[in-house]
Amino acid sequence: MQILTGAEIVVECLKEQGVDTVFGYPGGSILNIYDALYKHQDEITHILTSHEQGAAHAADGYARATGKVGVCLATSGPGATNLVTGIATAYMDSIPMVAITCNVGVSLLGRDSFQEIDITGVTMPITKYNFIVKDITKLASVLRRAFVIAKSGRPGPVLVDITKDVTGNSYDYEYQAPEEAARQADTIEEEDLELALMMIKNSEKPFILVGGGANLADAAEEVRLFARKIHAPVGDTLMGKGAFDGTNELYTGMVGMHGTKASNFGITECDLLVVVGARFSDRVTGNTAKFAKNARILQLDIDPAEINKNVRTDAHVIGDLKIILRKLNARLDPQHHDEWVNHVERLKDMYPLSYNKETLTGPAVVETIYEVTGGDAIIVTEVGQHQMWAAQYYKYKNPHSLLTSGGLGTMGYGLGAALGAKMGRKDKKVFNIAGDGCFRMNMNEIATATRYNIPVIQVVVNNHVLGMVRQWQTLFYGKRYSHTILNDQVDFVKVAEAMGAKAYKVTKKEELKPVLEEAMALDIPVVIDCQIHCDDKVFPMVSPGAAISDAFDDKDLKI
Repeated sequence: MQILTGAEIVVECLKEQGVDTVFGYPGGSILNIYDALYKHQDEITHILTSHEQGAAHAADGYARATGKVGVCLATSGPGATNLVTGIATAYMDSIPMVAITCNVGVSLLGRDSFQEIDITGVTMPITKYNFIVKDITKLASVLRRAFVIAKSGRPGPVLVDITKDVTGNSYDYEYQAPEEAARQADTIEEEDLELALMMIKNSEKPFILVGGGANLADAAEEVRLFARKIHAPVGDTLMGKGAFDGTNELYTGMVGMHGTKASNFGITECDLLVVVGARFSDRVTGNTAKFAKNARILQLDIDPAEINKNVRTDAHVIGDLKIILRKLNARLDPQHHDEWVNHVERLKDMYPLSYNKETLTGPAVVETIYEVTGGDAIIVTEVGQHQMWAAQYYKYKNPHSLLTSGGLGTMGYGLGAALGAKMGRKDKKVFNIAGDGCFRMNMNEIATATRYNIPVIQVVVNNHVLGMVRQWQTLFYGKRYSHTILNDQVDFVKVAEAMGAKAYKVTKKEELKPVLEEAMALDIPVVIDCQIHCDDKVFPMVSPGAAISDAFDDKDLKI
């Protein structure tokens, strides 16, 4: 047992949990912790981001890429509130993260003191749990509990706010081995399994919808075996990318507003929809009254709150997906649905994704990245048209290979997340694909990449507009382009070079592949500005409030 300051206890607890990298920005209230980190810099790497929001996104990206808990730090007041968007992003996508903030001393709380904010009150709706520590005797136990909460069950972000006097006071510290997060199996009921098995065995046209929960549960192998056993087509949500191999013959593509027609029609025609770790987001279901209207719905999920929340189900099994699927797989005999699978295969042939291959477009950018990486990179995105193209045209073969803000839709997420992903997976090439509007929100993190020589490749799909909003304005708002045109004087190449990165401008399709290959070989931070047309659109598309079976594309608009 040792007598340590609160700040030293924080660092020792991080070491207990196996934390090797943290992302943050110092300030007055958190200075004691930064002083303790200075003494342990050979054990914990600290990445100083350009903005606290970047730190939160970096911790999120680190967690998504590694499966471990991401950690970010910020001081009181504006430092803490700058984390809020990143915390909310992690919350909406169930990402395990611990955000540590420091507040003014206990005697100054509630007095509108300098840089004081009730950050636990602010973040209560967007955290899985949060704490304020005003007593050093509780500090270590709170930090340990925060990590267990963040990674257990349905994961999520936890905030720990510590008053400055606690970080300066001293108390006993004794090492404790980290508590493992047990997989949740006690909620898996035998009668639920029996009903699920009966529904599967009686189905003639099953379809599997894979969501982000399958990635979080590391259940990719179990999903693959399940699909093979019941011989069913497989579609995925944006968050489910990589949980089922995008090159597998049973794969039909993404489902929903910008999903493939094959997936959307397959769900509409199936007689059993097995939903594996998805929450029936409105972007997936479209009009819920018409979603999977011919099917019985079987939902497998860890969170009972998701059952019957957005779509009524006919049966469900609650628990850890990896365990549920193992139990089902062990009791399923191989099935054969050749006629149904062949029908869906014909849908894939009838309605392929397509785009103009004569010029530089968003899909061409994504397909070229796939070609030069062999599908073996970590792809991070911002939010908008480029995000959908990245989901449609890159074939994700493995879990944790697409990192994107699916629930909150956070513009400015990607670059910070890419830095976190690269710090966690130094063995992987990491690309952040951004629109020009998104890139401008947090492009200051290029300076972070160059400060530490974190070799991320930033690809800007630059159409000089807010592309997805413009697409809606074109289709639904009579081409009234209210404040979505970004045709100004910003030169991303010069900006990137000013921050120390290598930069390229690409205007022709044939220029792209050699630039990407050179960027990968350099192994330094690179920005590639790809100029595309302002009216390129993402298709297929489902109109707001329509059924997913009403998906249309540019060919339909010409009829």
